Amino acid sequence: MLNKLTSTLDFHGQALTLRSERQRLIASNIANADTPNYVARDLDFASALKQATGAQQGAALNATQPGHLALGGTDAAVQGNLVYATPSQTNLDRNTVDMDRERANFADNSVRYEATLRFINGNVRTMLDAIRGGQ
Repeated sequence: MLNKLTSTLDFHGQALTLRSERQRLIASNIANADTPNYVARDLDFASALKQATGAQQGAALNATQPGHLALGGTDAAVQGNLVYATPSQTNLDRNTVDMDRERANFADNSVRYEATLRFINGNVRTMLDAIRGGQ
């Protein structure tokens, strides 16, 4: 029973972490818009979320020794799903940042981040109401 209550929060928590990481990547692209030879990067969010939440469902490896690398979770999902942006136009300095695309991605990701926060707040509020008995 408690597992069902927390699984939804875990899913949205993973999504929130990945949205935050994507926001950081987009901000980095915007900050380097004038840097010569900079290659814009983005996160394949759907694949990263699938990998991060799939790792929670029993497919994760356990690190039993201090020297073992931690696999699974959001860090591995982010590293495994980073992609380079394809340049929409050629630049003399070989910079692949397209500011229109980055601004649109930034706004889209911000809205989705806010929606994920609202889902989490709604779930917590519902659980608190259930604990209090609806009062």
